Amino acid sequence: MFIERQIYPSLKSHLTKKQITVITGMRRTGKTTLAKQLLSEVKSSNKAYFDLERFDIRELFAEKNFDNIVKSLTDRGLDFSKKVNLVIDEIQLVPEIASVLKYLYDNYQIKFITTGSSSYYLKHLFSESLAGRKKIFEIYPLSFSEYLTFNNISFNKTDFVEQKFSSSEFERLKNYYEDYIKFGGFPEVVLATNRSDKTDLISDILSSYINIDIKTLADFRSDKNISNLLKMLASRVGSRLDYAKLSRLTGMSRPTIQSYIDFFEKTYLIKRISVLSKQPDREIVKAQKLYFCDNGFLNLLAEVSSGAQFENAIFNQIHQLGKINYYALKTGKEVDFILNENLALEIKESPIDFDLTNLIDLTKSIRISKSRLVGRNPVPNFTDYIWGGEVH
Repeated sequence: MFIERQIYPSLKSHLTKKQITVITGMRRTGKTTLAKQLLSEVKSSNKAYFDLERFDIRELFAEKNFDNIVKSLTDRGLDFSKKVNLVIDEIQLVPEIASVLKYLYDNYQIKFITTGSSSYYLKHLFSESLAGRKKIFEIYPLSFSEYLTFNNISFNKTDFVEQKFSSSEFERLKNYYEDYIKFGGFPEVVLATNRSDKTDLISDILSSYINIDIKTLADFRSDKNISNLLKMLASRVGSRLDYAKLSRLTGMSRPTIQSYIDFFEKTYLIKRISVLSKQPDREIVKAQKLYFCDNGFLNLLAEVSSGAQFENAIFNQIHQLGKINYYALKTGKEVDFILNENLALEIKESPIDFDLTNLIDLTKSIRISKSRLVGRNPVPNFTDYIWGGEVH
């Protein structure tokens, strides 16, 4: 059964566009499911799905004479005298695929829907050869609202910014939210029915990333270095990156550390956010903070505090809503997240009046009028905050 993701309406609307629909993201986030569903929406029978994980299909699209590809597809029943709809899955497995797509796109009436597991590969490969011919849609693990949808649980769909703590919603959804904070949002993990299965699946997905994506796409020679660095990054989630310190602790050069972290970000494992710079003379303008794109990965790699787990979960609930920065003064005072430069969010497991006063004072200095506390737990006699489970 297909369960609709929040990005699906945008994908569906792009079906009518000539541009290639490129669906990318970390493996096992549901790209193939989305692509197949899109193809099922096409009323014409002049359509086909091709999986490049099959050797014979890779050979078909690796043909040097592109017209021979058309002939092979015609032999499979496709009619190129009219519009053809094609899904090509796992395009990173054929290095020459960009040239194939460009030729077929320019010479035939074809709507392509493609999937691939890495922006590191896809964005570099497509940047020039398919300029203007494609639109990239990035797929991440589920947000918490999608988690609830996958579990057939109803939830409040109003603007979370206007919410105040609701004890009834907290009691109804708290166990689901704690599960999301612990195990993250990979679809098959969310749908697994027991905790040991969830842990096994997370471990398998991370192993696939290390053993397939990294070895296929990067020139990193040491598995031990990769593992050690990932554990160190997980233990520093939500903290400012100190490349020099990471270099000292790992024994790797600073440029090597930076190249690893660049790769991890471009393959959807982590994200870095920068400080908001409206008053550079008073702010720390260079330090970035790091978050993992799935809480299951974070908790598998390191034993982090419950506060860090919660902050990372909130990051994953909001990072698709727009640009995220943080705000910091040299005094050490910070605002955890600034969303789209107009909403300040401070993350506290058990927020109190004092936290709200501090937040309001800090955001005045950067002229941001909207600010909200986000909390995880009920607090006696204080409700002026958003419960984390309602942030979506």
